[in-house]
Amino acid sequence: MDFTLSEEQRQIRDTVAAFVDEEVVPRAAEIDETDEFPADLIDEMAELGLMGMPFPVEYEGAGLDYHSYAIGLAEIARGSGGLGTVVAAHTSLAGNMLYEFGDERQKETYLTALNTAEDVGAFALSEAEAGSDVPAMSTTAGPDGDGYVVNGGKLWISNGSVADTVTLFAKTDPDAGRKGISSFVVRPEEDDGFIVEGTEDKLGDKGCPTAELRFDDMWIPEERRLGEEGEGFVQALKTLNGGRITIAARSVGIARAALDEAASYAQEREQFDRPISDFQAIQHKLADMDTKARAAELLMHEAADLKMRGGDYIKEAAQAKLYASEISREVANEGIQIHGGYGYTKDFPAERFYRDAKLSEIYEGTSEVLRNTIAQQLLDE
Repeated sequence: MDFTLSEEQRQIRDTVAAFVDEEVVPRAAEIDETDEFPADLIDEMAELGLMGMPFPVEYEGAGLDYHSYAIGLAEIARGSGGLGTVVAAHTSLAGNMLYEFGDERQKETYLTALNTAEDVGAFALSEAEAGSDVPAMSTTAGPDGDGYVVNGGKLWISNGSVADTVTLFAKTDPDAGRKGISSFVVRPEEDDGFIVEGTEDKLGDKGCPTAELRFDDMWIPEERRLGEEGEGFVQALKTLNGGRITIAARSVGIARAALDEAASYAQEREQFDRPISDFQAIQHKLADMDTKARAAELLMHEAADLKMRGGDYIKEAAQAKLYASEISREVANEGIQIHGGYGYTKDFPAERFYRDAKLSEIYEGTSEVLRNTIAQQLLDE
């Protein structure tokens, strides 16, 4: 298995890295402070083809392989964890639902607009009582003429307050458990009854609005259902499985940012008349940080490779996301330690990396749920 980057993949990495260094990194502290959705950066990324990286050119996507997509997302997250989440939710979740389960008309209409960032996408699955326990959702979509009437609400929806296209999950048969869940395309500007209740004031992940949504007798046409009734639960699991690779990528990007900042600071900060990078204790921290980030990156690429080959990658995606998210927090924590007291202030970005890293252990499968998934896959082998 050769993970040596091709010339095209190196070019993609370098192009995205240059954009991030020039446009995102200088804005990252401001985005973190204001928590405003950076619409102008989304437009600039769209011009570079970064809002539809893994989708075919026939739908205005960039046509990149999943390795390239993960590499690109890691670079974006290196600049801003929140911007990394914006792209991941838009692409891996909303976009992938349309690409994998939409019919040709739905792809041409909605996926194309997502890939060009004419529209921003969101994925509405979680509820107050239905996070890891998806079948416990209470949102319903009852038949009404040639469509459905949706009632209920969703929580923790990344991009939810700015989205133009939302892939929504609701129960079309409340008595059928997981087999009674279906998915739909919702258009907030068109669909009466779509209500944004508010957005969360989060620890980190700033710039990506996390919304609470409510649906009050919201009617949507049958032609906007994705696939057949009852297929929503399986669709969600497949989509989240692929999405875990990109959360691993987000984690790798944040870990790299924390490592780069710590290494730079260690070479500049002097104690006892020499840089603290001369001290073995600091060198060991940096060595461990780099090793962990590298291992996470390899797990990410292994899962991406299996996905591209059409193999079963449930365990590998879970492992990549689990390990990358946890080492991202660990690396960011060590970055703060290397900075000492300065690391605990907003004078340096070390504390922001820590706050952004923590989220990866929670969304798209908590670490506890992922350990269950890995163990179940292992025992079934």
